[in-house]
Amino acid sequence: MYREYGTVLAFILLGTILLMVALWLQKLLAPSRPSKLKQSTYECGEEPEGSAWIQFNIRFYVIALIFLIFDVEVVFLFPWAVVFKDLGLLALVEMGIFLVILLVGLAYVWRKGDLDWVKLSVKFARGRYHRIAENNARQKV
Repeated sequence: MYREYGTVLAFILLGTILLMVALWLQKLLAPSRPSKLKQSTYECGEEPEGSAWIQFNIRFYVIALIFLIFDVEVVFLFPWAVVFKDLGLLALVEMGIFLVILLVGLAYVWRKGDLDWVKLSVKFARGRYHRIAENNARQKV
């Protein structure tokens, strides 16, 4: 019984030793000539401007998280589609329920307005988009 654990332990130790040897050889053989240009931040060939500690709009993160949630959930459809014929009607009903839950989530974030890049009205405060919202309201009338 313990022989299987010994094999796993041997592979973990061997992997760790090989990793350490590779890192040590890289440190020993690689040329190291640091300069100010090499130490600077690379931004698509452009010179960096200003501080890196600027505030980003939270909507970028919200959109990215929503994309990740739906993208990862849709990945579950591929293995199901491959073995669909073997699973039968119960699997079809379960996947239907799964897709309905996904569509309800999509409708929720859509209705809430989290899929918009720029929100023109701020619900509880007068933000910088307040004048834009007023102008759009006047144009609609």
